[in-house]
Amino acid sequence: MDTSSTGSYTAKLIDGPLEGKTVATAFLESGDPRPRLELHTDAGKRYVYSRGAGLEFSSPDDARPSAVEYRFIETVFD
Repeated sequence: MDTSSTGSYTAKLIDGPLEGKTVATAFLESGDPRPRLELHTDAGKRYVYSRGAGLEFSSPDDARPSAVEYRFIETVFD
């Protein structure tokens, strides 16, 4: 995925099976953080996370967050 024009941020997984983990994620083309993440794991399993309310900014002047909280929704078995 090319993130050169949209940039990226850190998704902080605050609960569920991946609690405490972080992943680099690209902003949407609109510049907004993704509302939902699907993280693929071993053996056809994926974890679905939804954007939470927590936002962190590198500096007060930043227009976009450097980190966004995500809450666990469900595990999907393919």
